[in-house]
Amino acid sequence: MGSTVAIVGGGYGGVALARQLDPDFDVVLIDPRDAFVHAVAALRGLVDADWAQRIYFGYEGLFTRGRHLRDRAVAVEAGGVATAGGAWVEADYVVLATGSSYPYPAKPDTEDSADSLTRHAGTRAELAASSRVLLLGAGPVGLELAGEITEQWPDTEVVVVDPADDVLGGRYLPELRRSLSEQLTARGVRLELGSALTAPPSVPPGIREPFSVTTESGVRIDADLWFRCYGVVPLSDMLRGELAAARRPDGHVEVDEYLRVVGASNVFAVGDVTAVPEPKRSKAASDHAVVVAANIRALAAGRPVEEVYRPGGDAVLVPLGSTGGASQVPGPDGPMVLGAAETSRYKGDDLLLGRFAELFGAPAQ
Repeated sequence: MGSTVAIVGGGYGGVALARQLDPDFDVVLIDPRDAFVHAVAALRGLVDADWAQRIYFGYEGLFTRGRHLRDRAVAVEAGGVATAGGAWVEADYVVLATGSSYPYPAKPDTEDSADSLTRHAGTRAELAASSRVLLLGAGPVGLELAGEITEQWPDTEVVVVDPADDVLGGRYLPELRRSLSEQLTARGVRLELGSALTAPPSVPPGIREPFSVTTESGVRIDADLWFRCYGVVPLSDMLRGELAAARRPDGHVEVDEYLRVVGASNVFAVGDVTAVPEPKRSKAASDHAVVVAANIRALAAGRPVEEVYRPGGDAVLVPLGSTGGASQVPGPDGPMVLGAAETSRYKGDDLLLGRFAELFGAPAQ
């Protein structure tokens, strides 16, 4: 076909789309990192040195004809992308796959995989030397991190604080939240819910230094180390021209049912950055990529876009280490809850690593 597709962002949606379009399009994947980060497994990489080595995949494994441009997009327009390094990538189709930022360690905060490995190793050493760890946020990240820490260091005291009255928030089944709470309590994790801290810890996150905090309900917590486990921020401030109008105040980008950026005929968006009303998960980003690939193929063949994206339900898989956890998935009669064994089989055991090794043409690990 010969058309150029500029994909801005090499996260889950970007790499899935690049792989699908590569055989027939000139794909340019623009991302400042030297490798794809399998963020689903980043928390296990934090506590386990062997796992830390396994979560990075070189982008070159995606392509037979396309390429990875290691640079940061600073202006995304309907006709192409300008980068911080001074390049202009002219494109017939542009896809915003920039995702979101999230506090370390759920997402690495460096663009070089060697630097990320060094950072993880330093934090791992701090964790290993800590006897008390505070996690702020009882969403999936906070619960998964509590599970990984207690599996690796069973004697470490972990306290999870959240102003919400229950784990995960209210849109999930009570049975799911109850199962996770009971498993964490059995591991010795203390859940302090329904009250925020009166002030943030006095030391930076990820640094071992004893401190005390107090909740608004008057509970004092002493810890050696803490992490922030909330705070998704969509990355969309590089939209320019008519595309900028699609950017919401919260940073999410408005798309139509075909995942086109509102107001543009040749620009699409996938993954966390979209304003699609659904949980922001790696699976959703990959599903978005299937729809966008079909619609770009249609446009390139002179046809109108035809593939509609329908948001999934409130599904979530929350492993607690390699053997624990619980999940909510669609069932024949509505959402259903899976226990620890099934959660481990679907996600907790290998954290989907095999699937992404296959995507990048890497040997199974």
